[in-house]
Amino acid sequence: MTSVRGWSPRGYRDGRGWLQGAPPPRWIRVLPVALLGLVTAATLISPDGQDFGFLLGAIPPLAVLSYGPLATAVLSCLVVLLLNVPATHLNHPGDTDLLTVSFVALLSVFVSYVRSHRDAQLLTERAVGEAVQLAVLPPLPERVGAVGCVGLYRAAQHGTLVGGDFFDVRDGPYGVRAVMGDVRGHGLAAVATVVSLLGAFREAVLDLEDLESVAARMDRRLTVDSADVPHAELFATALLLEFSADLRSVRIVACGHPAPVLLRDGQAQEVTVAPGAPLGLGLVGVEQAKEVTVELGSRDRLFLASDGVWEARDGAGGFYPLPERLAEFAGVDAAALTELVWTDLTRHYEVRDDATMLVLTPALG
Repeated sequence: MTSVRGWSPRGYRDGRGWLQGAPPPRWIRVLPVALLGLVTAATLISPDGQDFGFLLGAIPPLAVLSYGPLATAVLSCLVVLLLNVPATHLNHPGDTDLLTVSFVALLSVFVSYVRSHRDAQLLTERAVGEAVQLAVLPPLPERVGAVGCVGLYRAAQHGTLVGGDFFDVRDGPYGVRAVMGDVRGHGLAAVATVVSLLGAFREAVLDLEDLESVAARMDRRLTVDSADVPHAELFATALLLEFSADLRSVRIVACGHPAPVLLRDGQAQEVTVAPGAPLGLGLVGVEQAKEVTVELGSRDRLFLASDGVWEARDGAGGFYPLPERLAEFAGVDAAALTELVWTDLTRHYEVRDDATMLVLTPALG
């Protein structure tokens, strides 16, 4: 299972560039040392090495980008020492020039000290954030009961690992049940609602016999949570599934969420569901979401995706054609399907919301 929530297979874990807090690339680390060596060699070869001396002033600030205070201090000392070695022809600058370079060197050491301590604090905070993420949305096992599971999560809010989307798959006394949902909003503000809904789902899986009651329990949880909050406008879409004991059918309840796509015999068909209202709206006169049953074949797979996938747009404003793309990827193994769709999606489409995908494969004999 490749459960990915904000982690990138390339570069740093969540795809951040080195200017956004990721470790700098190797060439940035090599640059100040290489520049020091280049200037030293040039000044020894050139009869007028002073022409290259101005480059030395750039070495301490460059060291700040990737080195700690000790390494920055060493490089700064080498720069000042090089300015005072007669063989380099750089021992003729005025006192003002030497004092300027020395001041820049000291300032660089101080900045490096501050940066290194801030980086350590950010790493600690990020570790706490990852622990919260794993507590809210722990990685799915490769198999829940007799149903294979592969999931992918990409949070829309830059720098966060968890947002307003959620999914889970649980085995209980009434079969394997799965949920995918999308809370209004995204980022850290939606995490509390995600925690509440997942808790309601996990309890309902153990207690309630039918899927419609599970949806009603989640709806009640969201309604209660927002009752005392003025102008909360708190709601969520959700898609709930329940596999039969023999895995030859799946029951589906849709609460304002896009329907799953059924992958069968090289084709991808969006499942027809009975649309229900999103959770937490408390609309008067609106019937409870209705359950539909879909028969499953021996090699069928179900692909669930959030609005972030369905509503991604290209430059002309067109939506991402998920069923068509899934039909093209029909022969791809489930473990690689979500990553392939994500790569295809981000190549030509703009993703404006949390993007979540879940592939469920019943292991029929």
